[in-house]
Amino acid sequence: MPTCQDDLTAVDVAAASPSVQQRITAGAAETINLFGAIDRDNVFGVNISVPEDAKEVIKPWHERDSMIKYAESNVDDQLIIHVPFVEQVRIRSIFLKPARGDFSPQRLRVYLNRPAGIDFNDVDSLQPAQDIALLEGAEGVTEYPVRVAAFANVNSCTLLFSDTPTDVSRIYYIGFKGERRSPHRDPNTRLDIPAAQGADAPVDRLAEKSANRQNTIR
Repeated sequence: MPTCQDDLTAVDVAAASPSVQQRITAGAAETINLFGAIDRDNVFGVNISVPEDAKEVIKPWHERDSMIKYAESNVDDQLIIHVPFVEQVRIRSIFLKPARGDFSPQRLRVYLNRPAGIDFNDVDSLQPAQDIALLEGAEGVTEYPVRVAAFANVNSCTLLFSDTPTDVSRIYYIGFKGERRSPHRDPNTRLDIPAAQGADAPVDRLAEKSANRQNTIR
């Protein structure tokens, strides 16, 4: 049965008292940039002028502000990018860097766990996991918190961008913050822990700026 916790976002959790945070996040793994959990080779898009460019917006954190590579819509302003993961993850926020001005989409619909993605014929019959109003005129990367419970067990994430002032939408960067949910290891198994890398940096090193206003359309 759905509970109030189903509508919590990372911002809601951060604003809660320490005791409430402990109950909400009990058993949670370390929150990191999920770039290393993305199956980048199998990222694809729909209505992209150059199909291979869909994966070019999936960049490591240190390249997030680069505007050399991007994905751009083709026939009209609607653009779909499907992002599969190599393992199950919990997503707490989505990082975005769209173009500004006339090429900036104003709406994002997110669909979860559809291995083949979606096409535009599916949109009217599918309910998105979250429908987000994107900030207008934002510079750099913006963080959009998502509902914690709805994004708790994610194998793939399909993003539909739309409502651009012109017929062209352009995206420079897509990223995710959350936890990897790998199966528990045998406690007797030796575990080698590599040195920390930017792709798996703790959340406190990732904060850029957050869309702290209400961003859910429906």
